[in-house]
Amino acid sequence: MSARLARYVGLAGAVLLTVAGYLGGALPDAPLGVTPVSTWRTPDGPATLICWLAGTTLLVGAWWSLRGGAPSTRWAYVTAGLWALPLLVAPPLGSRDVYSYACQGWTYAHGVDPYAVGVAAAGCPWLDTVAPIWRDTPAPYGPVFVLLAALAVTLGGGLTGTVVLLRVIAVAGLLLAAICLPGLARAAGVPTRRAAWLALAAPLVGVHLIAGAHNDAVMLGLLLGGMLVAIRRPGWPPALLLAGALLGLAVTVKASAVVVVPFAALAAVRGRHTVRALLRDGGWLAGGLLGAVLVTSAVSGLGFGWVGGLTHSGDSEQWTSPPTAVGFVVDYAGALVGRDPQAVPVVRAVALLLLAGVLVVLWWRAWRALRGFSDARRVVRVEGAWVDGARVDGARVEGARVDGARVEGARVDVARVEVARPRVVLHGAALALVATVVLSPVFHPWYATWPLALLALTAARTTWFVLPVAVAAFLALPDGTNLARFTKAPGALAMTALLLTVVLLVLRTTHRPGPTRRS
Repeated sequence: MSARLARYVGLAGAVLLTVAGYLGGALPDAPLGVTPVSTWRTPDGPATLICWLAGTTLLVGAWWSLRGGAPSTRWAYVTAGLWALPLLVAPPLGSRDVYSYACQGWTYAHGVDPYAVGVAAAGCPWLDTVAPIWRDTPAPYGPVFVLLAALAVTLGGGLTGTVVLLRVIAVAGLLLAAICLPGLARAAGVPTRRAAWLALAAPLVGVHLIAGAHNDAVMLGLLLGGMLVAIRRPGWPPALLLAGALLGLAVTVKASAVVVVPFAALAAVRGRHTVRALLRDGGWLAGGLLGAVLVTSAVSGLGFGWVGGLTHSGDSEQWTSPPTAVGFVVDYAGALVGRDPQAVPVVRAVALLLLAGVLVVLWWRAWRALRGFSDARRVVRVEGAWVDGARVDGARVEGARVDGARVEGARVDVARVEVARPRVVLHGAALALVATVVLSPVFHPWYATWPLALLALTAARTTWFVLPVAVAAFLALPDGTNLARFTKAPGALAMTALLLTVVLLVLRTTHRPGPTRRS
């Protein structure tokens, strides 16, 4: 598909999705607990589902066709903005979470602690618009987002005004991310036209972060801002305090951003990566982060009650979360022999422990690679990345000298180390977010946007992460009905089989013999 055709095919898809939203989106008075069959039987049901399916297919197809990169950076930004225009005026799409945000903001604005009670007990006047599963659940978000939601309620005056302002807040987060992308792309040595296209034109961004007004957009904007400042001004205390503050604000919007912080500390180091330098420069960043968390918790008057709300984020059980899918399969197997293992909570707990281990390994690998850059005798170049005699992306590399030495006939370019350092950090942070999404107890389609921008900035190949994002775009109907609810058993079996396949492929790649070392 040509770039010009892709632009207008995607625009047509966005328009069709907007039409689907007005016909049967997550409108305030839309019925709850519907199924695809019951939706089809409504007067506007067939048109809604056809517009949704056709629109999603066109939008995904257009985005996929240019996954190698848009013709230019400006073209990518203009096209992403063009696709966003219809969705800016669409009703909420893909979920009803924006109504939960509104009620949580109303709760706080009326003097009730949203971390102590659910929106039903608080007496939110818009309770009927909130999905039943979230009516009695305390807010699972940090105090910064609660303050933003309360501001939207205060200025909006009513439900419609509040939803509009929450969408404006989400768009502001995306604009911040869009501003940060070129600087991060230059630092990582990747084409901005590719990074901007993959991160901003993705269907999940338009449908869930813009039309759905999800707070993930705010988290991503602050996260990318913090990473950019740390990468551009390592070792400078004022900049590191600012970077830490931005990351702290991201964490107090959505706590999942915390997994990026250890990698930001690596980016904060100027010069050689030693333990002393890490404590010195990383300490400034940590100080900014802790300051932001303490100040926002104090200003909101909510303290750290929001930490307890995080335990309720796993109340939903769907096979789209790999640990939950494995738990379902174990339960199905137990039922065949007359047992009830109740494996879901156990597998979820094991997955969280595994996540902690994976995060440590990812950080240690990044640390080792960066330490290698400080040792001129062991820095080498492999596919644009520099490592410390370690395996990167499945390729074994050799030690070498920087000062005039050649590696396999190519002169080592010291300047490229300045590109490789931030790329190692950003890629480590991206993989940390991937691990968080994969091993978390719950997965919603918009969670796939967390690592998307960082992967677009660092990954050599795109298909392996673009494909899941494309598939996730088809998981939620316009009114927020998640199709995973109606495919529990086959979905769990398919996800478990896919997980086992991926694990086997990773193990096979990891143990593949490297090239013979030259003497």
